[in-house]
Formats: sequence, structure tokens, C-alpha cells
Amino acid sequence: MKEEKKKVGFTIGKFAPLHKGHQSLIEKAIQEMDKVIVVVYDTEAINISTTERAKWIKELYPSVEVIEANKPPTKYGLDKESVEIQMKYLEKVIEPYKNEITHFYSNEPYGEKVAEYMQIENINSDLTKQKYKINATAIRNNLEENKQWMDEKIYQYIKKEGK
Repeated sequence: MKEEKKKVGFTIGKFAPLHKGHQSLIEKAIQEMDKVIVVVYDTEAINISTTERAKWIKELYPSVEVIEANKPPTKYGLDKESVEIQMKYLEKVIEPYKNEITHFYSNEPYGEKVAEYMQIENINSDLTKQKYKINATAIRNNLEENKQWMDEKIYQYIKKEGK
């Protein structure tokens, strides 16, 4: 009897800060996959370390593998050159899992590019942001007005640390 291949999904993000839209995406992956990998990108957008942001995810979702992606390329975009630069970096970050990954989860347009490059299935969870009309920039710009979009522990951490 042929063994069915495990479904392994992954997602990437800065999670600066982690919010309910991100959580919904991770939870969907956990429900649908045998294994989930979350790559947390380093960023200067928020004065909270990659390690701390990775810790938030690990505490909320102990079953996921969390990888810290430090010093990512600064060139972003959906043009061919930017995608190539980002994908070469991402391939190094996920190297130990590269051959087992089957799905990419995203709420962003770049999801198609990542899935196409890696020749895996793209799962677009909420591209139009129908359910969670929030983004991390809005939270950073007005923490109090947008605190309902975050887990209480993360909100308290940011508030306490004054980030």
C-alpha cells in the first residue's frame, strides 16, 4: 500500500505585531496540514526582536515549527528580480524543510509567486481581508484603537515595553 505524502504548510511574515489576521491564517494551516512551519522575518518596522515575535507564535501554537529569518533582503516587490532575490533567501531559511513542504499559506498577493517558485500549492486564506480588516501597520500607528485585533498578552507586552 502506497503511503500518502504528509501535507506540510508554511507561511512567512514579520508579525510586527502578530494579530488576529495572522492567527487566522496559522490556525487554518494547523487544521489542514500535518505539519506547519512559520517563518518570522526580521524587521525594523517594530522595536521588538525577531526572537520575541517568534516566541509569541510558539506560545500560542506549540505544534508549529518556528524559524527566525534574520537579515532578509531589503528589496521587495512582485517584479521578477525582487521575487528571485527574496526566494533565494527564503530557500536558505527553509532549507531543512524544503523537500517536504507542499503548501504555502498567505493573505497577500506574493503568495502566488512563492508557491509558483517552489512548485507547491498556494492557499490564499483571506486575500481581500474580508474577515480581518486590519494590518500590523495600523496597529503600530494606533495601538489603543486597534488592540481588539491582538491577543491580550501581545497587546500587554507592547503596551508595557512601549514599543
